[in-house]
Amino acid sequence: MTDTRSADPIAGPHLCVMGVSGVGKTTIAQGLAERLHRPFGDADDLHPAANIEKMANGHPLTDADRAPWLDAVVAWLDDHDGDGDGDGETTVFACSALRRAYRDRIARARAGVVFVHLTAPTDELRRRLEGRTGHYMKVTMLESQLATLEDLEPDERGVSVETAGSVDDTIDAVEKALREMVP
Repeated sequence: MTDTRSADPIAGPHLCVMGVSGVGKTTIAQGLAERLHRPFGDADDLHPAANIEKMANGHPLTDADRAPWLDAVVAWLDDHDGDGDGDGETTVFACSALRRAYRDRIARARAGVVFVHLTAPTDELRRRLEGRTGHYMKVTMLESQLATLEDLEPDERGVSVETAGSVDDTIDAVEKALREMVP
Protein backbone atom coordinates (compact mmCIF):
# COMPACT_ATOMS: atom_id res chain seq x y z
CA MET A 1 0.00 0.00 0.00
CA THR A 2 1.33 3.45 -0.93
CA ASP A 3 1.66 6.08 1.79
CA THR A 4 -0.32 9.02 0.41
CA ARG A 5 1.18 11.32 3.03
CA SER A 6 4.48 11.27 1.19
CA ALA A 7 2.99 11.32 -2.32
CA ASP A 8 0.10 13.81 -2.24
CA PRO A 9 0.72 17.12 -0.45
CA ILE A 10 -3.01 17.83 -0.28
CA ALA A 11 -4.01 14.45 1.15
CA GLY A 12 -1.14 13.74 3.50
CA PRO A 13 1.14 15.96 5.50
CA HIS A 14 0.45 19.06 7.52
CA LEU A 15 0.24 22.21 5.38
CA CYS A 16 2.18 25.15 6.79
CA VAL A 17 0.99 28.45 5.33
CA MET A 18 4.03 30.66 5.87
CA GLY A 19 5.37 34.14 5.21
CA VAL A 20 5.88 37.54 6.76
CA SER A 21 3.30 39.36 8.82
CA GLY A 22 0.49 40.87 6.75
CA VAL A 23 0.75 38.40 3.88
CA GLY A 24 -2.52 36.69 4.83
CA LYS A 25 -1.27 33.50 6.48
CA THR A 26 -4.13 33.13 8.93
CA THR A 27 -6.88 34.05 6.48
CA ILE A 28 -5.60 31.76 3.75
CA ALA A 29 -4.80 28.89 6.14
CA GLN A 30 -8.28 29.09 7.71
CA GLY A 31 -9.93 29.06 4.28
CA LEU A 32 -7.74 26.23 3.04
CA ALA A 33 -8.45 24.19 6.18
CA GLU A 34 -12.17 24.69 5.73
CA ARG A 35 -12.01 23.72 2.05
CA LEU A 36 -9.93 20.60 2.80
CA HIS A 37 -11.97 19.69 5.92
CA ARG A 38 -8.90 19.75 8.15
CA PRO A 39 -8.28 21.21 11.58
CA PHE A 40 -6.78 24.72 11.57
CA GLY A 41 -4.09 26.01 13.89
CA ASP A 42 -2.18 29.23 14.28
CA ALA A 43 1.40 28.99 15.51
CA ASP A 44 1.07 32.53 16.91
CA ASP A 45 -1.18 31.02 19.60
CA LEU A 46 1.78 28.92 20.78
CA HIS A 47 4.15 31.83 21.46
CA PRO A 48 5.13 32.24 25.11
CA ALA A 49 3.87 35.48 26.67
CA ALA A 50 7.42 36.87 26.74
CA ASN A 51 7.68 36.55 22.94
CA ILE A 52 4.37 38.34 22.39
CA GLU A 53 5.37 41.12 24.77
CA LYS A 54 8.72 41.51 23.03
CA MET A 55 7.11 41.76 19.58
CA ALA A 56 4.37 44.09 20.85
CA ASN A 57 7.13 46.40 22.07
CA GLY A 58 8.65 46.44 18.58
CA HIS A 59 11.58 44.11 19.22
CA PRO A 60 12.34 41.24 16.82
CA LEU A 61 12.65 37.76 18.26
CA THR A 62 16.01 36.04 18.38
CA ASP A 63 16.63 32.42 17.50
CA ALA A 64 16.82 31.71 21.24
CA ASP A 65 13.36 33.29 21.67
CA ARG A 66 11.97 31.16 18.86
CA ALA A 67 13.43 27.80 19.96
CA PRO A 68 10.80 26.87 22.59
CA TRP A 69 8.06 28.19 20.31
CA LEU A 70 9.23 25.99 17.41
CA ASP A 71 9.32 23.00 19.77
CA ALA A 72 5.73 23.83 20.78
CA VAL A 73 4.70 23.99 17.11
CA VAL A 74 6.12 20.52 16.41
CA ALA A 75 4.52 19.13 19.57
CA TRP A 76 1.16 20.60 18.52
CA LEU A 77 1.49 19.06 15.06
CA ASP A 78 2.37 15.66 16.51
CA ASP A 79 -0.58 15.91 18.93
CA HIS A 80 -2.84 16.42 15.91
CA ASP A 81 -1.52 13.40 14.07
CA GLY A 82 -2.23 10.66 16.58
CA ASP A 83 0.67 8.25 16.47
CA GLY A 84 1.96 9.21 13.03
CA ASP A 85 0.75 6.02 11.36
CA GLY A 86 -1.53 7.77 8.93
CA ASP A 87 -4.78 7.49 10.84
CA GLY A 88 -4.63 10.85 12.59
CA GLU A 89 -5.78 14.16 11.19
CA THR A 90 -3.18 16.43 9.70
CA THR A 91 -3.74 20.15 9.85
CA VAL A 92 -3.45 23.38 7.96
CA PHE A 93 -1.61 25.86 10.13
CA ALA A 94 -0.34 29.41 9.86
CA CYS A 95 3.26 29.97 10.89
CA SER A 96 5.81 32.56 9.83
CA ALA A 97 8.54 29.91 9.34
CA LEU A 98 10.80 32.65 7.99
CA ARG A 99 14.15 30.87 8.01
CA ARG A 100 15.24 27.53 6.60
CA ALA A 101 16.42 26.41 10.03
CA TYR A 102 12.93 27.04 11.45
CA ARG A 103 11.30 25.12 8.61
CA ASP A 104 13.74 22.24 9.03
CA ARG A 105 12.74 22.05 12.68
CA ILE A 106 9.00 22.18 11.89
CA ALA A 107 9.41 19.56 9.14
CA ARG A 108 10.40 17.05 11.84
CA ALA A 109 6.72 16.58 12.68
CA ARG A 110 5.84 12.90 12.33
CA ALA A 111 3.34 13.34 9.48
CA GLY A 112 5.65 15.63 7.56
CA VAL A 113 5.01 19.20 6.44
CA VAL A 114 4.52 20.88 3.09
CA PHE A 115 5.18 24.62 3.12
CA VAL A 116 2.99 27.15 1.31
CA HIS A 117 4.99 30.38 1.13
CA LEU A 118 2.64 33.32 0.59
CA THR A 119 4.16 36.43 -0.95
CA ALA A 120 3.03 40.00 -1.63
CA PRO A 121 4.74 43.24 -2.63
CA THR A 122 6.26 45.14 0.32
CA ASP A 123 4.00 48.18 -0.21
CA GLU A 124 0.94 45.92 -0.04
CA LEU A 125 2.22 44.24 3.13
CA ARG A 126 2.79 47.65 4.72
CA ARG A 127 -0.72 48.78 3.72
CA ARG A 128 -2.29 45.68 5.25
CA LEU A 129 -0.35 46.02 8.50
CA GLU A 130 -1.21 49.71 8.83
CA GLY A 131 -4.90 48.81 8.54
CA ARG A 132 -4.71 46.02 11.11
CA THR A 133 -6.01 46.57 14.63
CA GLY A 134 -5.72 44.48 17.77
CA HIS A 135 -2.64 42.51 16.71
CA TYR A 136 0.70 42.61 18.50
CA MET A 137 2.73 42.63 15.27
CA LYS A 138 3.22 46.24 14.23
CA VAL A 139 4.18 47.63 10.84
CA THR A 140 7.56 48.65 12.30
CA MET A 141 8.47 44.95 12.51
CA LEU A 142 7.94 44.31 8.79
CA GLU A 143 11.49 45.27 7.77
CA SER A 144 13.04 42.86 10.28
CA GLN A 145 10.77 40.07 9.04
CA LEU A 146 11.67 40.75 5.42
CA ALA A 147 15.36 40.77 6.36
CA THR A 148 14.95 37.43 8.18
CA LEU A 149 12.89 35.74 5.45
CA GLU A 150 14.66 33.03 3.50
CA ASP A 151 12.78 31.83 0.42
CA LEU A 152 12.02 28.15 0.04
CA GLU A 153 14.99 26.29 -1.38
CA PRO A 154 14.66 23.72 -4.19
CA ASP A 155 15.16 20.79 -1.80
CA GLU A 156 12.37 21.94 0.54
CA ARG A 157 8.92 20.49 0.05
CA GLY A 158 6.71 23.44 -0.74
CA VAL A 159 5.29 26.01 -3.12
CA SER A 160 5.23 29.80 -3.35
CA VAL A 161 2.01 31.65 -4.16
CA GLU A 162 1.40 35.39 -4.45
CA THR A 163 -1.59 36.67 -2.48
CA ALA A 164 -3.11 38.64 -5.32
CA GLY A 165 -6.85 38.78 -5.84
CA SER A 166 -9.50 37.49 -3.50
CA VAL A 167 -9.06 34.98 -0.70
CA ASP A 168 -10.79 32.34 -2.83
CA ASP A 169 -8.50 33.12 -5.78
CA THR A 170 -5.45 32.70 -3.55
CA ILE A 171 -6.75 29.43 -2.08
CA ASP A 172 -7.43 28.18 -5.63
CA ALA A 173 -3.85 29.11 -6.58
CA VAL A 174 -2.50 27.30 -3.50
CA GLU A 175 -4.44 24.14 -4.32
CA LYS A 176 -3.31 24.25 -7.95
CA ALA A 177 0.35 24.74 -6.95
CA LEU A 178 0.14 21.87 -4.45
CA ARG A 179 -1.45 19.52 -6.99
CA GLU A 180 1.24 20.39 -9.54
CA MET A 181 4.01 19.39 -7.13
CA VAL A 182 2.69 15.82 -6.80
CA PRO A 183 5.08 13.41 -8.55
